[in-house]
Amino acid sequence: MTPLKTLIFVQAVPALMASGGDPSVLKGYVAMARLGNCAMAAAAVLLSAVICSQPQTVIDRFADVLTSMAVVVAFMAGGNSLNDYFDRETDKTAHPSRPIPKGIVTPRGALVASTAMFGVSFVLGWIVGFWSLAVVLGSAAVMLAYEIFLKSEGLAGNLAISWLTAALFLFGGLAVDELQLAWILAALAFFATLGREIVKDIQDIKGDVGTRKTLPIRIGPGNAGVVASAMLAIAVLLSPAPFLLSLVSVWYMPLVAVADTVFIYSAMIHFADPEQGQKVIKLAMLIALTAFLFGGVT
Repeated sequence: MTPLKTLIFVQAVPALMASGGDPSVLKGYVAMARLGNCAMAAAAVLLSAVICSQPQTVIDRFADVLTSMAVVVAFMAGGNSLNDYFDRETDKTAHPSRPIPKGIVTPRGALVASTAMFGVSFVLGWIVGFWSLAVVLGSAAVMLAYEIFLKSEGLAGNLAISWLTAALFLFGGLAVDELQLAWILAALAFFATLGREIVKDIQDIKGDVGTRKTLPIRIGPGNAGVVASAMLAIAVLLSPAPFLLSLVSVWYMPLVAVADTVFIYSAMIHFADPEQGQKVIKLAMLIALTAFLFGGVT
């Protein structure tokens, strides 16, 4: 079975069980999983595995790498289905084309599919190893807390999203038993994502008034901007660590210097233009990943 077929299989089997075999309903379950997002998460795991070891190691450990990719595909599918379940009322106006508002998938069906997909991720995480299972269980707890309690709480929700992003890179390191660089990569992803999430909340402050207790609403957009810039500054300060610890080659430094420059630029411009600022942060994160890739494999 090819890697692509395996990843599709991970999503399709629980969806088929939940749909009762109805092709149209099955399509609704697959759409609810948002396979594009799942594929991006799987790519992050693969990229992390390559960065943390070497291409030959990834080839030698490809079964574990592929299983780790399947873990995050199942987890993401479960999380997206859970999100659709909890947002079923707001989606009637915000996202009317999603499967639950369209009546293709029932709320109970979405909850069953989510439970099934999380169960698949737990089993696959256990196959990879104890620490992979621990990360997926912890991430599931964070995801559930986010949907039930933290989504409207601003900073707590931002922290949850940042952890879930960082955990992707831990899965890649765990797949090849190389965690030293994975922890640094995850930490950088955490702080950069946290900064970006706060800037996004500054951008959305008008729409969030009365519905969410975001950091910009609690302390004002200016103060929240300072916090966001501080998170980006931490990411910049941590960025030389992989080279100083001899975990990457010299090719890492020029590219990460470009990424740091873009991070610093975004930390200054988001005060005047949050929308542009969060887009620039995303670009800086992409450049930083490229730096890790070049430094890790050369």
